[in-house]
Amino acid sequence: MFRSLWQYRHFVLSSIRNELVSRFARSKLGGLWMIINPLSQVLIYALILSNILAAKLPGIDNKYAYAIYLMAGLLAWNLFSEIISRCLTLFIEQGNLMKKMSFPRITLPTIVVGSCGLNNILLFASMLGIFALLGHQFSLVMLWLIPLTLIVIVLALGIGLILGVMNVFLRDIGQAFPILLQVWFWFTPIVYPENIIPESYRHLLALNPMYAVTNGYHQVLVYNKTPDMDGLIIIAAIASALMLLGLFLFRRSSAEMVDVL
Repeated sequence: MFRSLWQYRHFVLSSIRNELVSRFARSKLGGLWMIINPLSQVLIYALILSNILAAKLPGIDNKYAYAIYLMAGLLAWNLFSEIISRCLTLFIEQGNLMKKMSFPRITLPTIVVGSCGLNNILLFASMLGIFALLGHQFSLVMLWLIPLTLIVIVLALGIGLILGVMNVFLRDIGQAFPILLQVWFWFTPIVYPENIIPESYRHLLALNPMYAVTNGYHQVLVYNKTPDMDGLIIIAAIASALMLLGLFLFRRSSAEMVDVL
């Protein structure tokens, strides 16, 4: 698999570049829309909820604390949801290509990860600029974002591959999972801090793998602290298992998928 990816590396890189160029081909603002969309989401939530929830953020002395907290969580969630959403319909959208051309199928999810990762890097760079304007300090602790981002990618790719393969054979999954993803977003403390959840229900957060990840982003970007490694190690193990399962299903079903498509 890795040998195939290396042999087709130029195809993967050119596909990521072409995708980026074609997405904004006739747009005057071009790639800025990748940044404007999530930041407008932050602005809407911050304007509506900052007065209610800012006082609930303990341990940070910054009047823009809620906006920083929100951006940190959305940085993780946007990458997670974008990879899953694109993998969900990837094989259906690329059905004609898969039937007409002979190439390593693994390049398709690799292109998705590369494109979404590039979007995430641009979003992070813009957030750093906003953090600076808001007077939020930078630190070397931010290097923890590298393993945190890898965990998000592996987790999202694992779930995305499993759902993408299943969606070829059962199209209801493509209709149902976006609804579940919205529920999942609100079950994850991104827009609100976890301390507003009643204590008797707070233990349920342990069932949400994205809770440990977004909490890690909050620890790093909001509080300049090292993330909780115990929770992250468990999530990294779950993410690795899901990705291996997704790759197994993908390789096992590739030929059958082409017949169905």
